Amino acid sequence: MNIMVIGSGGREHTLAWKLAQSPKCTRLFAVPGNPGMAEVATCIGGVDITDNDAVVRVAQENDIDLVVVGPEVPLANGVVDALTAAGIKAFGPSQRAAELEGSKAFSKNMMRKYGIPTANYGVFVDAATARRCVATEGAPIVIKADGLAAGKGVVVAMTVDEAYKAIDDIMEDKAFGQAGSRLVIEEFMAGEEASLLAFTDGKTVRPMISSQDHKRAYDGDKGPNTGGMGTYAPAPVMTPKMVERATKEILEPIVAAMAKEGRPYKGCLYAGLMITETGPKVVEFNARFGDPETQVVLPLLQGDLVDIMLACVDGTLDQVDIPWSDGAAVCVVLASGGYPKAYAKGYPITGIDAAQAVGCQVFHAGTAVKDGHIVTNGGRVLNVVATAPGIHAAVDKAYAGIEKITFKDAFYRKDIAHRALERE
Repeated sequence: MNIMVIGSGGREHTLAWKLAQSPKCTRLFAVPGNPGMAEVATCIGGVDITDNDAVVRVAQENDIDLVVVGPEVPLANGVVDALTAAGIKAFGPSQRAAELEGSKAFSKNMMRKYGIPTANYGVFVDAATARRCVATEGAPIVIKADGLAAGKGVVVAMTVDEAYKAIDDIMEDKAFGQAGSRLVIEEFMAGEEASLLAFTDGKTVRPMISSQDHKRAYDGDKGPNTGGMGTYAPAPVMTPKMVERATKEILEPIVAAMAKEGRPYKGCLYAGLMITETGPKVVEFNARFGDPETQVVLPLLQGDLVDIMLACVDGTLDQVDIPWSDGAAVCVVLASGGYPKAYAKGYPITGIDAAQAVGCQVFHAGTAVKDGHIVTNGGRVLNVVATAPGIHAAVDKAYAGIEKITFKDAFYRKDIAHRALERE
């Protein structure tokens, strides 16, 4: 089979790496890809991945049998619908199903309608009314831009003034453009967060290994929110009983609800969860693989990813075995100085081969090639991933790898997986 991955980040590099391991994969393409993906795939640049016609054209020109969509924006734009209409199989939800991520208001309303556990909330279309809600409810409180904001449109405000500032930034100053034309304000939920991804064909739901992201920029969960500074899997808070409960109370009901609403959901469903005293509650749904959760979940998958994805597309997921490793995986993100705010690009990177020599997998998240050398080209630059029989060994291995890599102003968190280590 000829397979094409859409996207250019660490998640997409991980997907390409895993797909390339399948004996069914004859040729692998990446649109636009990145320098790391070029080691396993033919990268095709110069394509606007938000232009559905352009994506379909590239797939047709290269006789693609299966397209795997990484980022959320093409999904929200309906690229899966366009590919399907052209007779090309595509892994990912339709445009109407992807609204589960594309609109937080839609997602929350679905959960309320179908009794899926989540935080209490309100939806607001003007800043003054939103401020009055905060004045009434107090803090801590959660402010969310309704639309897609590259994982950055959420503020957990610990004071009323922080909440007012978040409302102004999102609604008045348009920090996230049109994504902030509506706001969702939620009650603050206490507990421990975890991510549970699942494969689904619109009927059957098969959860993956649980994971836990580290959103804050600095050690001790300090500093601004980022797209994710590291992950580990499995998350100890997600005991087998908790995974079963989340599957029965959250994943299966939302897939059934989407089908009932005439929006059958196929692909990867991501549930960001808060494990509260009363059980798991939904923080958010994403309509695709998480980043950087994918970087620790897929290395623990022992099954053939191509077989699983085809089963999701074809509606035969109940017939596929999905075996997982009983080990652990850790991902540490190496970021550009200044991230998640302003940062410089173009700094030469050294030591990737040395990190791989100590047994790590290095996934490229924000790199480019300049004068024959790999250079920085993003806020999150590299994902250094290690697997081992246990979490301690995986942590040690990941940090042994990250210490081999250098570029100007690089930084990383030194406490990834601290909750798992503390539990042990």
